[in-house]
Amino acid sequence: MKLTWFGDDTFRIHAAGAIAVVEGEGALPGVDRAELVSGADIVVRFAEVVGGVNAEWKPRAPLRMLEVDEAMRQPAVVGLGQGALVVDADGEAPLVLAKGAFAASGRWLGQAVVVLIGEGLAERGGRLLDRAAPRLIALAGAELEVDAAFDALRDRLDGTGLIALERGMAMEV
Repeated sequence: MKLTWFGDDTFRIHAAGAIAVVEGEGALPGVDRAELVSGADIVVRFAEVVGGVNAEWKPRAPLRMLEVDEAMRQPAVVGLGQGALVVDADGEAPLVLAKGAFAASGRWLGQAVVVLIGEGLAERGGRLLDRAAPRLIALAGAELEVDAAFDALRDRLDGTGLIALERGMAMEV
């Protein structure tokens, strides 16, 4: 899965042979919307998806060999609560984009890639690690927020990866 953060809460995700764009709120200087959504199979607005809350969500069951054809299923984008959504793509870890607290839990969270967006990254990362140990936590925020989160979380990771996303740079996760 390839993830590109364009600032604020706007992302472009390449997963399972499809491109999903999650558009955030507000204009992003230097980002042409037409270019952002060019070639996208799915375009969703962050605010619209988080309106549909499904705290009991779990990943879709994998397709059986008889169900698979040459094209994989489109990724599903589901709201997880106030300020969070998940992208579920065949053959990929669940990708959680969280700009607020989210109540989702379950064994799947241990395999997930969780992107914490915005402010309070250290506190939110700590609360996440208290209840689950995701495969990777990615931080998307201001440099001071990211630095504080690294300082607060580095000794608590216990096998969870921790990275900082850079605006406009694609990251293979």
